[in-house]
Amino acid sequence: MHKKKFSTILVCLTMMSSILAACGGGSGNGAASSSPSASPSSSAPANASAEKVTIRIYYPTADKKELRALEDDKIKRFQAKYPNVTVKPDDWQYNPSEIGIKMAANEAPTFFNTWATEAKFLIEKGWAADITDLWNKYQYKDQINPVFQNQFMINGKVFGVTQKGYVTTTLVNKKLLDAKGVPVPSYDWTWDDMLNTAKAAADPKKGISGIAPMGKGNEAGWNWTNFLFEAGGEIQSVSGGKVTAAFNSDAGVKALNFYNRLRWEANAIPQDWALGWGDATGAFAQGRTAMVVAGAEGPLQQALQAGMKPEDVLVYPMPAATKGGKHTGVLGGDYLVVNPKATKAEQEAAFNYITFDYFSDSYLQSLEKNIQDFKAKGQYFVPPHMDYYKPDSEYGKKVQVVLDKYDNVYKYNSDSNKLLDGKAEAQYSTQDYYGEMTTAIQSIFSKKDSNSKDLLDKAAKKMQTEFYDKIKLQ
Repeated sequence: MHKKKFSTILVCLTMMSSILAACGGGSGNGAASSSPSASPSSSAPANASAEKVTIRIYYPTADKKELRALEDDKIKRFQAKYPNVTVKPDDWQYNPSEIGIKMAANEAPTFFNTWATEAKFLIEKGWAADITDLWNKYQYKDQINPVFQNQFMINGKVFGVTQKGYVTTTLVNKKLLDAKGVPVPSYDWTWDDMLNTAKAAADPKKGISGIAPMGKGNEAGWNWTNFLFEAGGEIQSVSGGKVTAAFNSDAGVKALNFYNRLRWEANAIPQDWALGWGDATGAFAQGRTAMVVAGAEGPLQQALQAGMKPEDVLVYPMPAATKGGKHTGVLGGDYLVVNPKATKAEQEAAFNYITFDYFSDSYLQSLEKNIQDFKAKGQYFVPPHMDYYKPDSEYGKKVQVVLDKYDNVYKYNSDSNKLLDGKAEAQYSTQDYYGEMTTAIQSIFSKKDSNSKDLLDKAAKKMQTEFYDKIKLQ
């Protein structure tokens, strides 16, 4: 979870982030504008229809003034190149409990934002247009990052375009560790390293926790799923046309027991542990917790904007369950989906708008100017941890050349990046699963003698009877 993707409170101030940011997630967990500010791109298909059409586009909410200004600029540039297209902003933000109503009332935008978890749900409901033909004509499709794009490519068909993706990380406040003489752990760390570091860094009397796991909203279940994956567990299994709950396994018990240890053995989490995404990342930015689990970009932006220095904010891979294990984090992302009720001409216009600034040379110029503007204001620029293009693509190399020129650009540690291991979120009823796990996590945090196996079995039974058993697979 975005989210990650579970929240839209993140206000990204950078042009790079305006293509693809979320919150996280999920990552992280929010979403931002679909493009940076740049001059007209040549990446849109040249054979665009001349038919006059109107499209309603995914647009930032009113509180994101900087992103709205960037999107307004993009609208002007787009309409200059496509004068046959009228663009109308629509600031509805995707919500799984609202999309059905929007579709039934024919009120959904021509394209809208969503998360990696929603692909099969939207496709099976018929709420995502098949844009395979448009995709196959797109000249830069082979440079799009397949790790993220593949989430919306089902049975050889394309149903969405990636904005950005992320692998969940752990952010560490080195300044808090140094203040208490706590050694900075190795990037190749384990659960025990995380627990010991959190325990040593916590100062409950001063209201400082060692780690702030999310404890309310679906983001709590998403946060914990990283540990399920690290323990070798799965959310669900799909076999014989059935979806079966799989998280109430030995791995699940091990992961939930680790949360119990953080709460009761280490006394390392906030006393008021019912934190949503914004609460947890806000606590990190304000120096009230030494660690937070999230997609890196959003919390980095918050922390640096709050006055922290880059050298004091470290981005770690998720810890391995045991020494030598994988540093697995939830792999998620933000996507744009075209409304299947739109006409073919409207769908083509929407696709052209979505990809309008992707791979544009003019964006590189805008990126550099943006970094310079940040530098002039004494501010740090945070690029996405992972982007819509392949890192080793020609375009990715061009972006990196620009980033390397400036000392006010946050630099992700290469040793940390090498250890990142992403595992995709489950594709069926994932948000419902996150919600059920949040209930179990709250029990662990509130009752010391909570039985992890019983809690997991209860959650699995509910998921099975109320959701998985109702899924009909072909």
